[in-house]
Amino acid sequence: MELSVMEQTDTKQSIRLSTFGKTLIYATGGLAVGVSFICIPFVSPAFRKVCLPYVPATTEQLLGVTRALKGCTGHLLDIGSGDGRIVFTAAKLGFKAHGVELNTVLVCYSRIAALFNHQYKNTRFFRKNLWSFELKPYNNIVIFGVEQMMQEFEKKVKQEVNDGTVIVACRFPLPNTLPIETFGHGVDTVWKYIIK
Repeated sequence: MELSVMEQTDTKQSIRLSTFGKTLIYATGGLAVGVSFICIPFVSPAFRKVCLPYVPATTEQLLGVTRALKGCTGHLLDIGSGDGRIVFTAAKLGFKAHGVELNTVLVCYSRIAALFNHQYKNTRFFRKNLWSFELKPYNNIVIFGVEQMMQEFEKKVKQEVNDGTVIVACRFPLPNTLPIETFGHGVDTVWKYIIK
């Protein structure tokens, strides 16, 4: 039985629509997988024992860190380096600055940013866990932590760093150590410590 011209046209249109529909479904699915892949490093910190989200340093915090590091020299480590702002600021101040970060996307972003700016040749970024990262080589350490981790971080510092190491804590202070200076206020507060 032959199809009429009208039926053949309808069949061709439904095939075309079906191909367009499939293409749209594949594109939407691919986009959803891509967005999920990009978001996983930013969402996964919520599932850790201590939730440490990515929150970029504010201009006031960068200013506080800069003031706290005035007169300091040598090697600097930024713990939870995020997009590299503190590391890049420290490099501008003359430090050999490194960052340690768990988020793969942020580590890649920081490394690429460093490649495209000659001023940041003395910077390095590591994708590692703070608790297994060696602090001893650094005489200046900056941390943007959360309250739940500061006590454990303080113990790690006292076990690993040399006397005279400068610790700059942002957002939350070390719970059992008195700062030698404090800069800013509220969420922009920066505490400076010298470990003895």
